[in-house]
Amino acid sequence: MEREDVREQVNRYCLLRDQQFAAYELYARKHRLTARELFVLDILWFAPEGCLQSDICARLSATRQTISAIMKKFMKLGYVSLTESETDRRNKIVRFTEAGLAYAETIIPPAAAAEIDAMGELSGEDIAQLVRLTTLFSSAMERRLGELP
Repeated sequence: MEREDVREQVNRYCLLRDQQFAAYELYARKHRLTARELFVLDILWFAPEGCLQSDICARLSATRQTISAIMKKFMKLGYVSLTESETDRRNKIVRFTEAGLAYAETIIPPAAAAEIDAMGELSGEDIAQLVRLTTLFSSAMERRLGELP
């Protein structure tokens, strides 16, 4: 495929990616959250034993400062607690409080159900192809961008 044609497809893909992210952003705003805050709640919801703050940073490709600011907000609201990791005292385990569970329960399960329903509109073959191709493209983008100065 000619480079010009590939550029056109990149633009189409980016518009779709932006449309998907905008859907999360709009949903987050309905709950007075940012998309990043929504994603943190999602990660915690699906980690009932809690998770390391560093794992949240890695999953969201976010800095410690960004995630720390979100944790401070959620701690102030009484939604999460932080405890030191037994293996690395510098790292904190984040867990929902009872209030945090009650809060997230109104936000995350409906969003997760919407994701499942949206994906469920595709055939099994289309889902497998979407995941396979997104994996290939994501890996290539990480590699290519990582090679840049």
